[in-house]
Amino acid sequence: MLLQRLRRAGVASKADLARWAQLTHTAVGSIVQALEEAGLVESVGRRQDGQRGQPAGLYRLNPDGAFGVGVRLDRTSIETVLVDLSGKILARQAHDRLLPHPDQALDIVRRDVASVLDLLGPAERGRLAGVGLAQPYHLGSWLRELDLQGDFRIWNEVDFGTALSRAVRLPVFKENDGTAAGIAELFFGAGRAIDDFLYLFIGPAIGGAAVVDGEALRGHTGNAADVAMLPVPPSRLASAPRTELAWDVLLTRASLNALTRHLRYHGVRVAGRADLAACFERGDAAALEWLDDSVDALVPALRSALAVLDVPVCVIDADVDGGLIDALISRLEAGLRAIAPESCLTPRLQRGSFGADAGALGAASLPMFFNFSPRADVLRGHGPKSPEVADA
Repeated sequence: MLLQRLRRAGVASKADLARWAQLTHTAVGSIVQALEEAGLVESVGRRQDGQRGQPAGLYRLNPDGAFGVGVRLDRTSIETVLVDLSGKILARQAHDRLLPHPDQALDIVRRDVASVLDLLGPAERGRLAGVGLAQPYHLGSWLRELDLQGDFRIWNEVDFGTALSRAVRLPVFKENDGTAAGIAELFFGAGRAIDDFLYLFIGPAIGGAAVVDGEALRGHTGNAADVAMLPVPPSRLASAPRTELAWDVLLTRASLNALTRHLRYHGVRVAGRADLAACFERGDAAALEWLDDSVDALVPALRSALAVLDVPVCVIDADVDGGLIDALISRLEAGLRAIAPESCLTPRLQRGSFGADAGALGAASLPMFFNFSPRADVLRGHGPKSPEVADA
């Protein structure tokens, strides 16, 4: 709990921590001493605020106190990062490509993990908390809605986390990509100041996380806040896949794959995320058409989700920007106000903290979340609310 408080406060004295935790100064002093000896916190001088008596010593998290490796797998990319305890990305390997066969992906990730770990010396290796793996659940599903071709269905039969753990000889902590990105926001971003928020991430699909009382909800299957599956009316865009059903799912309309599909339908060349950002920078008409359609689907879906969760803030982030995130927030705010029921406030919308880094940073956060979260005793329990951990 004290580590979490230091993460949120930045710096604090023992007296600050004692007041917050409602513990005696002696008890907190013993804990801080143990954390300092373990290398997890460090002294950063004394408070100079004009108070009488000896200035209080200040402490913060030691960035070199622990390290985590994060692997983000998506249908169109593979990314591996190394981060320290402060959330700073120290090394990165990335591949923008369709997800290959699991055996080939395992070989790529194994090499990338070895590459980023080369940055650590022997002593730092001893403070490696593990590897986090963030990937969409049901990777082989929703190919029509995401306009993807390829043999993804084999991924539904593969336990990639266990295979990766054996390959790198480290424990691997697995989570769906939306929740993982939300944990990054909880650990290192908006969660430092906000206990309750809904998190949306616009990537190749759309992911989400729900944070309540400072905890990321997981749900019965570990897929809480799966906003991609919220029912919405079918898109009116000419580029959208046709359906005879009265309802579609949100990822068909509010995703970067839907944006890419619409741009290519209008003859716009798209080779990667940089091309998508450039479309918003220059105000491409087709990109703005997709934005209108996306917001039209997101507004009622978001209002429904917020009504269920009763949170005051929605954090929105995306794999690309170029003005996309600010445009989304502006249009969503107007749309939510326009349909706000009587006596219902419109929650505050704010930008996420990490953009394209959110998924990989979230993955790297998982081993540290497991080891240093105040809910670690709960997470180490059994049952569907525990994160999956594959141990070599």
